[in-house]
Amino acid sequence: MAPRTTRPVGTATRGTTNPNRLRRMDRWIAAVHGPALRRAERAPVAVDLGYGAAPWTAVELLARLRTADPRVRVVGVEIDPERVAAAGPYEREGLRFAHGGFEVPVDGRPALIRAANVLRQYEEDEVAAVWARLCGRLAPDGLLVEGTCDEVGRRHVWVALGPEGPRTVTFATRLGSLERPSDLAERLPKALIHRNVPGEPVHAFLRDFDRAWAAAAPYASLGARQRWIAAAGALAGDWPLVDGRRRWRQGEVTVRWEALAPVLS
Repeated sequence: MAPRTTRPVGTATRGTTNPNRLRRMDRWIAAVHGPALRRAERAPVAVDLGYGAAPWTAVELLARLRTADPRVRVVGVEIDPERVAAAGPYEREGLRFAHGGFEVPVDGRPALIRAANVLRQYEEDEVAAVWARLCGRLAPDGLLVEGTCDEVGRRHVWVALGPEGPRTVTFATRLGSLERPSDLAERLPKALIHRNVPGEPVHAFLRDFDRAWAAAAPYASLGARQRWIAAAGALAGDWPLVDGRRRWRQGEVTVRWEALAPVLS
């Protein structure tokens, strides 16, 4: 059983949500974490933590993850009981909603916890403890994905964590809307957004990405996708990217967490 507390852990956030907002994150999860879901002996449970004022993101998560494993079940967790009640009519086979917070009130250990646009509304010094708590709830092969996107999901940055802690950072965008890669800085997750200053690794990464993007300008005549692929290929010479052309074509670049981790104060 999941650990129980007298009241949910955390505080209510604004709850802003829009249909299809998290499509980039969901598709990445299905592609990258799909093999781990399929390896699970029992039907894997995914948690949409802090889904907001409307249940669209949980409904969509179920549909997208079932392209990776038809057994997946999704639990939408919200700290506001009125939001849980409002989501009730959307429950169906494989989808339910629960009142709770960072204690993650589900039986057993989930294969996935997705927390999108939740910690953005907390203080930076609270992030490490929340990460540790959520990672402690994961199944041994589980994944926590925590990040931020704009209101319509054109720009998104997320951290992927396993039970041991942070693994990677992914930058994802609709390429037609991008002027330069550093435009994604405004969507950095809470652990990194205040670190985009000289002397911090994430600042250096975005600087180098912009330089690679500028150098790839001749590819613009072939389209933004080809320019992004060329820039990512150049970036991989200096930074530990963990993906390749197949993901770059989706407007993504994923780098190892330790390369961008904040410098300790």
